[in-house]
Amino acid sequence: MTTRPLAQKTIGVLGGSSNIATGHYYRFLNEIVNARLGGWDIAETVIVGMNFGNIEAFLHADDWASLEAYMAKKVDALIAAGADVIVGVSNTLHKPMEAILASRDIDYIHIVDPTGEAIRKAGLKRVALFGTKPIMEMDYARCRYEEKFGLEIVVPSAAERAEIDRIIFDELVKDEIRPQSKARYLEIAERLAREEGAEGLILGCTEIFLLIDQKDRPDFPMFNTTRLHCEAAVDYALANALEAQ
Repeated sequence: MTTRPLAQKTIGVLGGSSNIATGHYYRFLNEIVNARLGGWDIAETVIVGMNFGNIEAFLHADDWASLEAYMAKKVDALIAAGADVIVGVSNTLHKPMEAILASRDIDYIHIVDPTGEAIRKAGLKRVALFGTKPIMEMDYARCRYEEKFGLEIVVPSAAERAEIDRIIFDELVKDEIRPQSKARYLEIAERLAREEGAEGLILGCTEIFLLIDQKDRPDFPMFNTTRLHCEAAVDYALANALEAQ
């Protein structure tokens, strides 16, 4: 390429949910761009970080209205900073993000969409979903998988959901990786495959891939929402750049 600066779009990252996930988003975005373009090229990004303490408090108080109002100010900061497209680094927070971005003139990549497309391409129909309690218990993510991609979503039992959620909030968002928690996640996944007919597993929290990933069960497809979301963001950002080569 001889024309500089390279014409790529700016990816707006709504971060802080958690800071651990945000760091990995930034790493993945840059690694993927560099893998595609080579040399010294990386992504052009704008990151606005939220205070995870606020998010945790709103979620556990079931105060979605306050959470949406808090997030809306941060989304507006991304737009003002020149983002061309927005990604949110949390499966859980896509519930308020959908409402916020419906009234704003900016492109947005929903985390379910690249994951649902990957599952469909893999030829699977019935998949298990891990994540925070809202992701597993509310219908906003499950319905999008089911209605847009024709998938059947199965979720863990109530006791398993509580355990999965606790591990996310008490360990993974603090970058604590414990062997016993890894073993428990895999045990739950295996039960869902055996008893519920799950053909694969959605890692539906952006920190879960740190605990379990495809290498742990090569014969049981796992879908890393964090990585797939970043791949889709780079596709968007580099569309014009790659056409110009």
